[in-house]
Amino acid sequence: MNTDQVLRNTIQRCREKNIIIPTYKQMANPELIPEGIKSELSQIGLWDLNPRNLFRITWQNEPVSQGGGFGGVNYLELPTELTGTKARIIVLVGKFFPTGAHKVGATFGPLVEKLISGHFDPTRQKALWPSTGNYCRGGAYDGYLLGCPSIAVLPEEMSRERYDWLEKVGSEIIRTQGGEANVKEIYDKVKELKAARGDEIVVLNQFDEIGNPLWHYAVTGPAMEKVFKGINSGSNRFSGLFLTQGSAGTLGSADYLRTKFPFIKVAAGEALQVPTLLQNGFGAHRIEGIGDKHVPWIHNMKNMDMVIGVDDNISINLLRLFNEKTGHGLLKSKHIDPELVNKLDYLGISSIANIAGAIKMAKYYEYNENDVVFTVATDSMEMYQSRLVELQEQLGDYTEIQANVDFERYLQGINDEGVMELSYRDKKRMHNLKYFTWVEQQGKTVEELDAQWYDDSYWSSRFSLVDDWDAKIEAFNAESGLLKRYV
Repeated sequence: MNTDQVLRNTIQRCREKNIIIPTYKQMANPELIPEGIKSELSQIGLWDLNPRNLFRITWQNEPVSQGGGFGGVNYLELPTELTGTKARIIVLVGKFFPTGAHKVGATFGPLVEKLISGHFDPTRQKALWPSTGNYCRGGAYDGYLLGCPSIAVLPEEMSRERYDWLEKVGSEIIRTQGGEANVKEIYDKVKELKAARGDEIVVLNQFDEIGNPLWHYAVTGPAMEKVFKGINSGSNRFSGLFLTQGSAGTLGSADYLRTKFPFIKVAAGEALQVPTLLQNGFGAHRIEGIGDKHVPWIHNMKNMDMVIGVDDNISINLLRLFNEKTGHGLLKSKHIDPELVNKLDYLGISSIANIAGAIKMAKYYEYNENDVVFTVATDSMEMYQSRLVELQEQLGDYTEIQANVDFERYLQGINDEGVMELSYRDKKRMHNLKYFTWVEQQGKTVEELDAQWYDDSYWSSRFSLVDDWDAKIEAFNAESGLLKRYV
């Protein structure tokens, strides 16, 4: 079937399901959203399976579960009493996206770009989302809102809440062997499914779809810029950005920020137990939300200044400190704002790892009160309550003594273990690791691998496509005719 016919099918599907697609500009600046759509959203829950929630794929949702509008970027600032560093550490909060995670943005780009260009037919094809967790949740959610059936492929050891939620939205679910670190097993299953089901499946792999980091370039980077401008007293510096590698999608924001703050330091993080970037290492870890044992195709390694390994024990122990009643009591006794303490459930397991990495970065560079370090809370505790139950069953009640130990050892005691400042050769070594996954296993070419490193326009030319995609989204909406009632 040619792309023109597929596009006609897609437009008809959107008309039937009352689907209007937001532009990247609207997701970065919700004030551009038509007032009529905002009025409809006032009657819709944040997680509702309603196509208007596509317009809530933004960092600027009002932090309420039902009927909210838009405001400033949702973020937390962590005080010195908590972090043990003088630097200002800012955490963008993903809890107030639909599904409670920013992956609805990372999945928006890859799917929408194919829909509006006639390369995905929602009337006869399924979107396959290979993931270790939130990506397939975001994909299944966006797919439902966009009228596209989905297949979620994820490891069997992921939290129970993820599977329960995927079943709720009607996604086909396929479990693969292992846990967070078993990315190759996911790839193998995807290859098997594609061979068996052919054109029925369109694979949307977060690790190589440029639409993933492009969304963060267009939306997350500007969100950080807005926050910085709002908190800058005049003497502050946007000094650092730390993000766990994962799919490397969120690190796309660093390419945007580099154009605005050219002297920023950018650090990519990984689990210390699986030091792929640091040591070409392998193994297993417990930081749900980040994949590893490979370098994502979409990771611009040349834009990195550091790699930081985070011990997964930090995330697991602070999970209890940040969520148990005893832990809250201890933190409040340390003169940490009770309002902030009560919001620590905004932080999921990988979010805690991001905070630990930001603290490591601040301590390594000896940042002071004029330095600002950004990171993100990808998701909240909503998908990890079963992990707290498991820890209670394994370790018993969370005592005041244990809370003190966790505070001193895993928070105040964070040091520069696993920190590597990168030379040119370090970056190239890490970039070259892509060969073994992407050229040998996944069919990419050496020519493009080299272009990623040697061609100065490779990354910028791809991120500059955002304006073209906005124009295509506007043309698509005009063709469906649904937007005209709002303008």
